[in-house]
Amino acid sequence: MSASTPRSARTRKPPKTRMLVVDDEPDNLDLLYRTFRRDFLVLRAESGQEALNILSEQGEVAVIISDQRMPEMKGTEFLSKTVPEFPDTVRIILTGFTDVEDLVDAINAGQVYRYITKPWDPEALKQVVQRAADTYEILKQRGDAMQQAQVQQDLVLSLTDIAQKGEALAPTLTAIAEALNTNLSTGGCVVATVTDDQVGDPVGVGGQGNAVLLKDDPMVATAIAQRTPQTLADTATAETAEAYQGAGIHAHSVIPVVFRDVVVAVISCQWPKAQIFAEGQLSLLTLAARQVGLTLTCCS
Repeated sequence: MSASTPRSARTRKPPKTRMLVVDDEPDNLDLLYRTFRRDFLVLRAESGQEALNILSEQGEVAVIISDQRMPEMKGTEFLSKTVPEFPDTVRIILTGFTDVEDLVDAINAGQVYRYITKPWDPEALKQVVQRAADTYEILKQRGDAMQQAQVQQDLVLSLTDIAQKGEALAPTLTAIAEALNTNLSTGGCVVATVTDDQVGDPVGVGGQGNAVLLKDDPMVATAIAQRTPQTLADTATAETAEAYQGAGIHAHSVIPVVFRDVVVAVISCQWPKAQIFAEGQLSLLTLAARQVGLTLTCCS
């Protein structure tokens, strides 16, 4: 098994960026849908409340386009309700009226990215929406980077604290597994020592980490032999899929802990749902392995 996401996952087209269009006039709603359906996954709502329900069920979208004048709830009122839960979503108002005060207040509060007057030019609106989608991606990347930096800091502090306690091997492995499980938000984590490329008893189990599979999993042997992390984004594609599914593991990553050019341990991170392993997440796993190597030297 090679160290990467399965071939089928690598060749899939990336999913379309999601957007939500909101207008109480069906003709306008249909026009917005037809304008963007080729480039975006477009969700539709005929009122602010319906739109809030869709967001509650479907989750975050990159861009929201909302009409301003709608019965029961103005567009600016609706958009303001989306800010607390979806701060990175970029919001655009369509207006055929000069509700200047409402629009200025909304823009100043960071609730509206742009307002477009009716009737709009479809090509011009496309350009605005594409810029809005690009802005969303930048905001998400910045937020993800900040979150990763915080996780990295917390993980290093946790493992440093474990090293300073200098406990025996068994409780140290258990503490390492629990720290990794907490900081990496896995469904379970197992740590086992390695001697002469042979996996010892997995004594460190965090959360729902399943240790039984560790010695028989071909990913572990490959990780040790190649000294590189092995990731399985969806265990349904594995040769041992039945064993994975029986253990409730739907994504798996095995990271060898290399210290002074020798594999001294392996880390098994397990998730109850299929994953997309982004570059930042893989880098964090590699950092965790290096830090675990240093931690283990304190109890050797």
